[in-house]
Amino acid sequence: MPVITTVADLHDIYRRRVPKMFYDYCQSGSWTEQTYRDNVDDFSQIRLRQRVAVDMTNRSVATTMVGRDVAMPVALAPVGLTGMQHADGEILAARAAEDFGVPFTLSTMSICSIEDVARKTSKPFWFQLYVMKDEEFVDNLIGRAEAAGCDTLVITLDLQILGQRHKDLKNGLSAPPKLTPKSVANLMTKIGWGLEMAQTPRRKFGNIVGHAKGVSDTSSLSSWTAEQFDPALDWGKIRKLRQKWKGKVILKGILDAEDARRALDVGADAIIVSNHGGRQLDGALSSIRMLSSIVDAVGDQIEVHMDGGIRSGQDVLKAVALGARGTYIGRAFIYGLGAMGQKGVRSTLEVLHKELDTTMALCGERDIHDVGPHNLLVPKGFAGEWEGRNA
Repeated sequence: MPVITTVADLHDIYRRRVPKMFYDYCQSGSWTEQTYRDNVDDFSQIRLRQRVAVDMTNRSVATTMVGRDVAMPVALAPVGLTGMQHADGEILAARAAEDFGVPFTLSTMSICSIEDVARKTSKPFWFQLYVMKDEEFVDNLIGRAEAAGCDTLVITLDLQILGQRHKDLKNGLSAPPKLTPKSVANLMTKIGWGLEMAQTPRRKFGNIVGHAKGVSDTSSLSSWTAEQFDPALDWGKIRKLRQKWKGKVILKGILDAEDARRALDVGADAIIVSNHGGRQLDGALSSIRMLSSIVDAVGDQIEVHMDGGIRSGQDVLKAVALGARGTYIGRAFIYGLGAMGQKGVRSTLEVLHKELDTTMALCGERDIHDVGPHNLLVPKGFAGEWEGRNA
């Protein structure tokens, strides 16, 4: 059993174990991948302020996110195709999150369905919604999430049209994978993954196949999804969705202060500062760089969360210090899942928790609620106004 000390250790195992098309799906951004890289790299520009001779006993990184008690300010982000990274991946990740005490968010584009995950878990999980043109399907999807006990709806705003990801096109990404000479050659080197996938019936998009009109198999699914993302999504439609959902609503994909203020108007409970992991608008600024200006724009009127580039507990602390009430991990938990299933996701969370706790102590803090800008050394202009920005 390898000794896991960092998220990077899990990534190395993950890379060897998972087929190339699904590894590339996780490890890629749109176009030049500049924003994808910046999400990670910009964290390294922020330094930590070390303090000494401070009482470090009785520390706590526990907090709340939209009213839910969490073991640390971290949630598992919605990630499509998670069940292709590891057999029954969404179920295993949800179990690990539940056991650790952090939220799990199920993607609309999951392999395991809402009902699958609900049957295999004992506490409410969050559901992420992509807004589709088929309003009847969206209403049914919301109803299914409510019936399954989901208490929080995460509405993604930044996928009205699909950003081009070159690797996915070149790999012919599909679920299940299409058998071509190239893909078969790669699958032959991933025997463990293949044996596990052979033992589960969950190999298609469980929330869509058999639920959306005209979608009964994978061949019809690809054309359906290409046509169904709603380019006409606007704040009026978001307001209507908020009114339909009885629980908490989080809006994901906010990267502008003006949009953050609009989120207040539609009654959201929280927003997620996010650029979709660098998978949509390439050339947008990183989430961590945009965080402060968005926090300043909305103050304490709404919870501000952050997603994008988090690979360590130190990254979590930096985001919290800049005003995030909570953070989300996507790729980091996928590394653990692909490497070792449920145990790997647990390992990811343990690594982040230890790094967060230790870093907080060495910065002279004992409670995550006391962490703030005073714990950081931020370069001048890091979060400043950019020319042409008028929000």
